Amino acid sequence: MGEPVTVPLWLFAAIALFAAWSLLDRLLIPSGRWFLRRRLNRLIDRVNQRLAVEIKPFQLTKRQVLIDRLVYDPQVVAAANDYARANNLPREVAMTEVHRYAREIVPTFNAYIYFRLGYSIARAVARFLYRVRLGFADERTMAGVSPGTTVVFVMNHRSNMDYVLVAFLAAERTALSYAVGEWARIWPLQQLIRSMGAYFVRRNSNNPIYRRVLERYVHMATEAGVAQAMYPEGGLSRDGKLREPKLGLFDYMLKSFDPKGSHDIVFVPVALNYDRVLEDRTLLRSLDKELPRRGALFAARTALGFWFSQLGLMLRGRWYRFGYACVNFGGLISARGWLATHAAASDGDLRSLDKDQRFEVIGRLAKDVMAEIASLVPVLPVSLIATVLLEAGEPLDELELKVRAHDLMAHFEGRGAKLYLPRGDRDYAFDVGLRMLELRHMVEEPEAGLFAAVAAERPVLAYYANAIAHLR
Repeated sequence: MGEPVTVPLWLFAAIALFAAWSLLDRLLIPSGRWFLRRRLNRLIDRVNQRLAVEIKPFQLTKRQVLIDRLVYDPQVVAAANDYARANNLPREVAMTEVHRYAREIVPTFNAYIYFRLGYSIARAVARFLYRVRLGFADERTMAGVSPGTTVVFVMNHRSNMDYVLVAFLAAERTALSYAVGEWARIWPLQQLIRSMGAYFVRRNSNNPIYRRVLERYVHMATEAGVAQAMYPEGGLSRDGKLREPKLGLFDYMLKSFDPKGSHDIVFVPVALNYDRVLEDRTLLRSLDKELPRRGALFAARTALGFWFSQLGLMLRGRWYRFGYACVNFGGLISARGWLATHAAASDGDLRSLDKDQRFEVIGRLAKDVMAEIASLVPVLPVSLIATVLLEAGEPLDELELKVRAHDLMAHFEGRGAKLYLPRGDRDYAFDVGLRMLELRHMVEEPEAGLFAAVAAERPVLAYYANAIAHLR
């Protein structure tokens, strides 16, 4: 029994690795998992103490559990069966699609990534690029929100920076679950966005299985009280103007809503504006259908060129941030209260209506929410000066330009618009707006002391003027 045993080196290495893995799997990993979960729970408890809308248990449920619930939802299964019959396919093929769409949609919320990594990145990026300002917040916005209420932030869509800006400014109130377009489904952005609770949406998909899976996920999240953020315009504004709302997500949230139940849905109108939208020229170019589409390689090359030029300006000490980015929060619009007033014929219950009737009511609600957003759009310096330059029609000296800008500011204030004046100073607002346009070579001096819009840049100036045109 005491004799030594000789084994080959490869066998000893295999035994040692197996023993180490067993030790890790049975002792160290469970202990580490318990330690990390304990720290995460403490973080969630601390965060919930300061949030107006707490993190919901639904957001902390394991992703695979949510996927299984979604896949075997009776309405999803029925849609898969109908699709299989209509297309003469085996049921298993349809269910495979259901699984694929469920995995694509369901996020993996991680409180640590959201409130530590995500918040820090969002704050750093937003403040690096812009002078970020919270212009107006209705005092009723989050006051009086009952625990059983689902809060939905509804926003105009100016830039892909909207996600970063609102996540940063709303982080003191709640953890938002976004509907994000397919543009973000690239590594590693996709994984980061999922871990922050966002879900991906194929905006123009007509696949009935996909639409039903998405509908049921939105219903599940809404019913569970998850705070959400949505862009009813369905995409970025191409010309700077507000677009008509699309009704899909509104319908998914309200289709099964019980106005007499304990659960309410409240919509918070949110309006954003920027002195500079990073994608402005790309968006304007997309309006011309005759121009050839530029590929991903061109887009990447252009983006790299832009950021290298900005780096060059920084190194020479000539770089400025891209002006002001401002967000305004409006008051709550209760679904229960609105339906009781505007859908009294059905007793405020959309479940009793057919699709056309339901969409007619939801369309009116969406327009009311968009009208509130429109009234909240911040009037920023660049939009002001762009409007004055376009309306001038001829070169103006600085004094005349300033007088017209001041008159326009007074007009907006008289209309009740949310005018943002940096430092509370009208002259400074004028100087900031004019300087931003000069830095971008959109303003020229055809004669000494006279200012005029550069002819080739008038479409870009119109893009910024359009952001506030509806407030006139």
